[in-house]
Amino acid sequence: MSESNLKSMSDLVSLCKRRGFIFQSSEIYGGLASCWDYAPYGIELKNNVKQSWWKAMTFRENVVGLDSSIFMHPDVWKASGHVDGFSDPMVDCKNCKERYREDQIDTSKPCAKCGATDYTEPRDFNLMFNTQMGAVTDSSSTVYLRPETAQGIFVNFLNVQQTMRKKLPFGIAQIGKAFRNEITPGNFIFRTREFEQMEMQYFVKPGTQLDAMEEWKKIRWQWHIDNGIREEKLRWEPHGPNDLAHYADAAEDIEYEYPMGWGEMEGIHSRTDFDVKRHEEFSKKNLKYLDTEDGNKKYLPFVLETSVGCDRALLAILCDAYRLENEGDKENERVVMKFHPKMAPVKVAVLPLVKKEKLDTPARKLFETIQKNYQTEYDVAGSIGKRYRRQDEIGTPLCVTFDFDTLDDNAVTVRDRDTMAQERVAIDQLDKYLRDKLGF
Repeated sequence: MSESNLKSMSDLVSLCKRRGFIFQSSEIYGGLASCWDYAPYGIELKNNVKQSWWKAMTFRENVVGLDSSIFMHPDVWKASGHVDGFSDPMVDCKNCKERYREDQIDTSKPCAKCGATDYTEPRDFNLMFNTQMGAVTDSSSTVYLRPETAQGIFVNFLNVQQTMRKKLPFGIAQIGKAFRNEITPGNFIFRTREFEQMEMQYFVKPGTQLDAMEEWKKIRWQWHIDNGIREEKLRWEPHGPNDLAHYADAAEDIEYEYPMGWGEMEGIHSRTDFDVKRHEEFSKKNLKYLDTEDGNKKYLPFVLETSVGCDRALLAILCDAYRLENEGDKENERVVMKFHPKMAPVKVAVLPLVKKEKLDTPARKLFETIQKNYQTEYDVAGSIGKRYRRQDEIGTPLCVTFDFDTLDDNAVTVRDRDTMAQERVAIDQLDKYLRDKLGF
């Protein structure tokens, strides 16, 4: 059986629309550029990604969770440097008005859209969305949609440390929406203007940050492997001295090989004490940590950050799961999403062999039993072969077929998504069988 990987992002976009993973936002109005809606299977997959991350990060003694507000005091973004420095130089084609990032275009060459060679001078373009809060619209009421979730953690550092009685090192984890007015979004959900981040800021004693970085690099790499990503599709990309953010003393990215090439999925960054120091300066509040284990010394902690884009991680999982088998063989060709079972939006499908009440009633009863433990789907429409193919494209690991023999032997046929092998299993042994096969 020949098998090939995803070759084109357009093939994945088509499958996501056809099978209910991801829809274009506002599609009936022509869509809104780089905005996407997670459809029924997509949101199940996204929730699985977030739950996997949350469990991996917070089911440990020294990391706690937070959910900070999207709107924050405007001075937060002045302190962080986003108001003055969060911008990309851009140029516009004077003929067609197409906008480009300066670092992604050669202005000596024709515009990719219209062929003209007349461009504006580069100018800064702030990436933050802003709006007004309150009844009066003026500059004093300006607030921002957060461009990252990290600052909500930094301004709550001391609150969390004191209320949770945490000693260094400890981390604060958060999942939340962020917004960036990207100049050139694209590649499906890889770069969008509204996205979700899964970030953890790990506060450590100054001088220990690089050791913490090595520790968390191993943990974060393994998380992607545990989600079913093939290791050969991942790589580390270190930031050179000229690539480091001004606040960082070390940084490495985990990249995935998407159909359009290697792209950043997660960053592991040593942010020094820049953020906490800036918020102490701007807020005029004492944010120093009291180290009772080191002679009651007071100091600002250093920070090791792990930051993964939920949408990019999900996109990698979609790309990595996609397989086309027996390409060109009309009778045997199939697309199958080989998700890790814990990521699969649907774990089990219950399929009566044919649509007859004699099978439907007991099959539904079995479905309701399985559904108590697993995300389960009941499907009776179409031939059994077509239903298998549909579940393959959804990525359902196991299909349970309820047939006429079941009425006599009280057993069902369980089909494996990846091998298509079928096994007869007694219903009273089915729960154990499913647990063993799904691995949880």
